[in-house]
Amino acid sequence: MKLQRNGRSKALAIGAVALVSSLSLAACGSDNNNGSTTASGSSGSAAAAPAINCGKSGSLIAAGSTAQGTAIDVWKTNFSGACSGTTINYQGVGSGAGIQQFNQGKVQFAGSDSALKPAEVDASKAVCTGGQAIDLPMAGGLISLVFNVEGVDSLVLDAPTAAKIFDSQITKWNDPAIAALNPGAKLPDADIQSFHRSDDSGTTDNLTKYFAAAGNGAWAYPSSKTWAAKGGQSATGSAGVAAQVKQVKNSISYVELAFAQTNNLKSAAINTGASKPVEATAANAATTFAKAAISGTGSDLALKLDYATKDEGAYPLVLVTYEIVCDKGNKAETLDTLKAFLGYTISDAGQKAAGDKGYVPLPKELTDKVKAVIPTLA
Repeated sequence: MKLQRNGRSKALAIGAVALVSSLSLAACGSDNNNGSTTASGSSGSAAAAPAINCGKSGSLIAAGSTAQGTAIDVWKTNFSGACSGTTINYQGVGSGAGIQQFNQGKVQFAGSDSALKPAEVDASKAVCTGGQAIDLPMAGGLISLVFNVEGVDSLVLDAPTAAKIFDSQITKWNDPAIAALNPGAKLPDADIQSFHRSDDSGTTDNLTKYFAAAGNGAWAYPSSKTWAAKGGQSATGSAGVAAQVKQVKNSISYVELAFAQTNNLKSAAINTGASKPVEATAANAATTFAKAAISGTGSDLALKLDYATKDEGAYPLVLVTYEIVCDKGNKAETLDTLKAFLGYTISDAGQKAAGDKGYVPLPKELTDKVKAVIPTLA
């Protein structure tokens, strides 16, 4: 089921961009700790701020995607600040490890930048008594190709060229393929220092899906959470590769926009075949999200993203972080807290709070679907 059809596409894209433009309304916790409270991000009256439905006090343990780490930080701060007695403990261990911990019954939810695979759903039935794990889209993001190249302030890449860089087929910054995309740029005669994730990563999975879809055969490997290409250096987590690019000259890697912004890293624009290269901005990613399609069935809301889009102003290298939960069989003692927390994160206030940190608020048609699923969790 597509998130929009035909004549509705333009309106939804505009709506997604409008939501990105209103990020200053992010929420923080208030001192009212009753069952339903308000959250305010300013020193003014909290009366006009959005309400947070706290549910029952409790503690949640979760793990997974490092890509959503900054979003989780602001969400749990706001939620716990507004809801007395509630704590959320989230460990950024990577998408693969998060799903593994979920299917071992160690966490109440897992964060993953890739939708569950059939084998992972089957494994979840052992811990989701009478049900199975489902994907709930929660944090929208874009993957920045971040670079630190001497004398270069702006850079354009396309999928085939980037794929060859990360596969060590292109090893010099002044390679003719890079020069052709950057006429007039003073590209140094320097070795490219590429960094990739050492841990199983949904960010890696989405990057390699982009290479496979738009790379014109330049990427010889299957898309995967596990890095398979030749050469390069590795680091753990989004924070790890971002730190390497910040420190190492003539380097390149891939991180979410939030980490690019936090580390003041430059992001390459992408030549998609549109009339001009597309910059790595939340608004341009929102254009891509507005045209996503739901590939999951029932209450599973996994998305199909168009990594090969050539639409004007559509940034192709995007990801969605899903919160992985049981549709049935959640632990009774934490179910109410789980539903309340997820209800806040998908709310307009929660999406805007994450948007202030470099994430992309999801289109309303999608958030409405997630909001409808959360109360049905059992």
